[in-house]
Amino acid sequence: MVMERAPHLLIVDDDEDIRSLLKAFFERHAYAVSVACGGEEMFAALGRHPIDLVILDLMLQGEDGISLCRRLRGAASTAVIMLTAMSDQTERVIGLEVGADDYVTKPFDPRELLARVRAVLRRSAERPQQAQPSRPKLCFGKWRLDVARRELVADDDTLIFLTSGEFDLLLTFVEHPQRVLTRDQLLDARGLPYATYDAPNDRTIDVQVSRLRRKLEDDPKSPAIIRTVRNGGYMFALKVVAR
Repeated sequence: MVMERAPHLLIVDDDEDIRSLLKAFFERHAYAVSVACGGEEMFAALGRHPIDLVILDLMLQGEDGISLCRRLRGAASTAVIMLTAMSDQTERVIGLEVGADDYVTKPFDPRELLARVRAVLRRSAERPQQAQPSRPKLCFGKWRLDVARRELVADDDTLIFLTSGEFDLLLTFVEHPQRVLTRDQLLDARGLPYATYDAPNDRTIDVQVSRLRRKLEDDPKSPAIIRTVRNGGYMFALKVVAR
């Protein structure tokens, strides 16, 4: 009987107590866990093991988490959850901007972090079941969303990189075109109920919409594809054709 591989987490934090606490906690929940105190150890661990998700502290000695996340995003699509201080709203937004899939604010309950990890890994684990070759390509404007390959392609065949969270959000939009979707609905589509976020200050959806606009829109400051609906949410304005 072939045993399924346990998900492998990499915890990157320069606080030894936090590394030890999280390693023990996740190992009790049947995860494989590696730890690193900074960027050099992080990339060494990524070279040694097939890491499924990186839990990355934003405030590290030496190269900070935002810089490391940016470098990681340039080389791999490994999921990233950032740990940030409660007061670091700007840094949290920047972390999402450079490609983090989610964030958790310090101090935190490890059970909340566990829920976030499970949600991000669940989206990754569901990809093979969702990515059937027979699934159509969803076309809108000059864009083609290949659901089977989880790829966004322009009409000149340029491949546009999307994080896991960005793809899931865009797929939600194109599957519900010309319909107003609230932030609650969009957060649910990312795998976690709205109640688990620190509303109303959370800007997760707003940040990801902004990132998608920069990749999709001719003029992100005057969006024609993903429109803001005042006091409502967002609406995907284009007609979508399945091919």
